[in-house]
Amino acid sequence: MYCPFCSANDTKVIDSRLVSGGHQVRRRRECLACHERYTTFENAELVMPRIIKRDGSREPFNEDKMRSGLSRALEKRPVSMEQIELAVNKLKSQMRATGEREISSEMLGDLIMAQLKELDKVAYLRFASVYLSFEDISEFADEITRLGKEKNGKTKKTKQVKAVK
Repeated sequence: MYCPFCSANDTKVIDSRLVSGGHQVRRRRECLACHERYTTFENAELVMPRIIKRDGSREPFNEDKMRSGLSRALEKRPVSMEQIELAVNKLKSQMRATGEREISSEMLGDLIMAQLKELDKVAYLRFASVYLSFEDISEFADEITRLGKEKNGKTKKTKQVKAVK
């Protein structure tokens, strides 16, 4: 690795650690020529599937576009940047796990909605309102009702399990 200060190519690694849930390696380096220190981040470069849009066009997967969509939905919500990064990494893993070279934008939207539902229900509703193209308030109400039923269903199952023990 070339030193960003003097362009020498002889550097040594002082410290390495995993960051971003193990998806990235952070390395602290020192140039042996000028003795400046700097940090590098190492990612595995994996081929992501292409996205097939609703109009049939295809485009490369854009992680920044997905991250900005998540961030917009999660704006002013109690979700940390670390949680957002973990969600992005989980979504990318799910996309790669399909084994497909191309996936539909609908499939990606569904994966994002499922991830948002786990992170924050309000953010999920924000994203769903755009993604599902809600036309009026009744569609919001229907989705909120569905979320409430899912939450109550999980609560009841949990109580039943506790009662059995």
